[in-house]
Amino acid sequence: MSLRNTNLGLASFRAAVLGAVVAATIGCGGEQPVQGKQASAATLKTLAETLDVKYRIVTNRTDDKCDKNQTDGLCFQAELELNSSINFDDKDWAIYFSNMAPVQNDASDDFDIIHLNGDLHKIVPTASFTGFKQKQSYAIPFRSGFWHLSQTDRMPNYYLAKNSEQSGEAFVIKSTQPVIDSDTGLEQLPYSVPLTLEDHHFKRKPDDQTQPATANWLYQENAPFYQKLDVQNQILPTPRQVKFAESKSRVDLSNGVLLNSSDFELKEFVAAFDRLLVLGVDRSPKGTPITVSKNTNLAGEAYRLTIGDDGINIEASESTGAFYAIHSLAGLLQPGVNNQTVPHLTIEDEPRFEFRGMHVEVSRNFKSKGFILDVLEQMSWYKLNKLHFHVADDEGWRIEIPSLPELTEVGAYRCHDLTEQTCLLPQLGSGPDKNSEVNGYYTFADYLEILRFAKERHIQVIPSMDMPGHSRAAIKAMAARYNKLTALGKKAAAKQYLLHDVEDSTEYQSIQFYNDNTINACMESSYDFIAKVFDELKIMHEMAGNPLTRYHIGADETAGAWINSSACEELLKNNVLGIESPEDIAAHFVERVSRILAERQIEVAGWSDGMGHTNTQRMPKLVQTNAWGPLMWGGHKSAHEQANRGWQVVISSPDVLYFDFPYEADANERGYYWAARRINSRKVFNFMPENLPVHAEFYKNRQEQPYVSDDTKQYDEKGKLTHQPLKPGVKFHGMQGQLWSETVRTDHQASYMIFPRLYALAERAWHQAEWEVPYNYDGAKYDSNTGVFNAQKRSAQKHDWIRFANVVSQKVLPSADKVGLFYRLPTPGATIENGILAMNSLYPGLAMEYRESGKSWKRYESATHVKGDVEVRTVTPDGKRKGRILTLTVN
Repeated sequence: MSLRNTNLGLASFRAAVLGAVVAATIGCGGEQPVQGKQASAATLKTLAETLDVKYRIVTNRTDDKCDKNQTDGLCFQAELELNSSINFDDKDWAIYFSNMAPVQNDASDDFDIIHLNGDLHKIVPTASFTGFKQKQSYAIPFRSGFWHLSQTDRMPNYYLAKNSEQSGEAFVIKSTQPVIDSDTGLEQLPYSVPLTLEDHHFKRKPDDQTQPATANWLYQENAPFYQKLDVQNQILPTPRQVKFAESKSRVDLSNGVLLNSSDFELKEFVAAFDRLLVLGVDRSPKGTPITVSKNTNLAGEAYRLTIGDDGINIEASESTGAFYAIHSLAGLLQPGVNNQTVPHLTIEDEPRFEFRGMHVEVSRNFKSKGFILDVLEQMSWYKLNKLHFHVADDEGWRIEIPSLPELTEVGAYRCHDLTEQTCLLPQLGSGPDKNSEVNGYYTFADYLEILRFAKERHIQVIPSMDMPGHSRAAIKAMAARYNKLTALGKKAAAKQYLLHDVEDSTEYQSIQFYNDNTINACMESSYDFIAKVFDELKIMHEMAGNPLTRYHIGADETAGAWINSSACEELLKNNVLGIESPEDIAAHFVERVSRILAERQIEVAGWSDGMGHTNTQRMPKLVQTNAWGPLMWGGHKSAHEQANRGWQVVISSPDVLYFDFPYEADANERGYYWAARRINSRKVFNFMPENLPVHAEFYKNRQEQPYVSDDTKQYDEKGKLTHQPLKPGVKFHGMQGQLWSETVRTDHQASYMIFPRLYALAERAWHQAEWEVPYNYDGAKYDSNTGVFNAQKRSAQKHDWIRFANVVSQKVLPSADKVGLFYRLPTPGATIENGILAMNSLYPGLAMEYRESGKSWKRYESATHVKGDVEVRTVTPDGKRKGRILTLTVN
């Protein structure tokens, strides 16, 4: 993490000492009130240390008191409870806290809840508030938008500050701080009252069919797939073709390997040999020879790997193919087994998709450079080749741009400065402290290191600073720059990179509830800023030897901005660009930024919603678009329409590829769930990325109800064609997993959400399974009864998953343990019948444990007699970390 000041300032030191004295005085007497006129930062600090906060959900069901003009008229009811252990009668205070959607109303006489911006709210005392009384409980019932179906919907780090001041000292309320469970390494929020399995807590609506992922439910789900296999000769991702020699002998690598190549530079393969070293195979002059030679008849990333008595031979037309061949060799080894031999075989392999990506967003909550390097390492091990690096959004700007220091000086931090001249507003439970781990940025040197590390692993880095929406961090940073230079009398310089129209009175609200997060697309200074950022990024990429050849502009969710902007009124009045209404401005922005990129020989990429509004004639010929429409809502339509334009469509469907969603429908699993309550690795594995509409046969919508997917030609009431299938021969360019970080604040949380789902992503992006249903170019309509995905294909899919799951448990996770990767352990399935405990898991062979009430944990080997309530969990292959506990209650 970059440039964090850990020194305690003199003022903070004095406040801390005074706070200790006050706390000691209160502790002795216990009854003395803190007088309003004498209240100070020290007394606020004492209140923050002693105030007990509880947040409980009353019901997640919408009622007639929900605000019909907000959040689609949907809301839940909750209650904040405040309990003070001291008397405190000062009224000049506010409790600042994050809440996903705006609080619509509260029902307290003593307190008001005020929505500020984004998810930031504050609680302030009303005129009737007479002060906190020792050991008295204060309830604040309220309604807020949408639902809180997960514990992680509730954000930590509420804090106290003077309401009369816009900045100054602020103190995190101790009872709202997260704690880490020592066994699992997972975060817990003690102030968040647990949700129950009652329908009004667990389900959005009465017709919601979602079943909670209890141990009993998981046992039934896992049972058809729980079969242990010998996968010694299996690798992931699955090669296109493997031929084993008739000889059963194996090649011993225990003495190491010796690489020889006259066609390629050996430095191209160093990172792949690092993986062999993790598995105990070093390079040695006496080792088994590996000969790498060029074969121009093979495609760019293809390879041929032959293992025989004379050694190991690799053929490839490019170094990337040979790099992947060495990873396939490493994949044949089985960690934890005292056997460093590999079979005699020939593998002929090439990827399914050219684009095999992972999107990692670090703008909402910063992630360390070490975490990014870990992700890149795992991507390379499993042949993913594109890092979509989302480094700027509303809540943070994470890359140093030397000529625009305010981007990171202001935009990389959130703290208690409501003027936003030194930092951004606190959001997403960040709290008031600049030194929080959610703050920070990658220095110039950090970014070069990331780029070089990626290049060594044959991974392209595609940076993204979202625009024109989702740009609040940049807007506020440039506003601070404007204010600073204006105060110095440098008016021209102040306006040079300004991103907002100071005369714009437009009122709008983004999907994340901001009213000021959209770059003004009518100002020349906006495009000057964008060009400056592109130019400096390009220099950094060139210095690292990982050229900037593609940039993702975002291009989504402009939320009705600009309507009252004088700059936009002037643009509309002149109408020289064919812009006829404010709604056309967003498309103009995307088209112009695409041209700015093209002038720099950089290809443009963006999300499908914003890209779809553009005029194809005004866009470059080569365009990447990420199709992120949910399948359950007809997401295939925009994907097909943009593929039919000739664009490179990268499938990014949220109901299967958003890795910030929960693994299972369990309130204790982290993540948003607006498109799906559960996305475990089996769901990712079962995805058929080249046939989107067919998923209606076996996927469910977000309430786990069947849905219909219509891919036939469709017309509106005037006879205009509104949808057609893919044109014959049109294919998608690739697929990408997505991690967004609104609820993902730490490195461990991010790693937990990505892994092991990334391995299923890699399998589908590289390998097309025989059980996948080919796309029907004539168009078709699918639902749960159409049966195109027939019994034979379903059986093949089942057995393929069993193989994959065994490779994960026997090879992939043990390898991850060796490099200290923090991945999610699946919660186990378990059932008790007639006193007999039976257990299983998503990954056959993964170690499991159980504990009877009042007893110690025991390793589960087979069905066993138990008494009373039983807790169950899984364990990492190295035994060092435990999974989250589920409980079976015996009636």
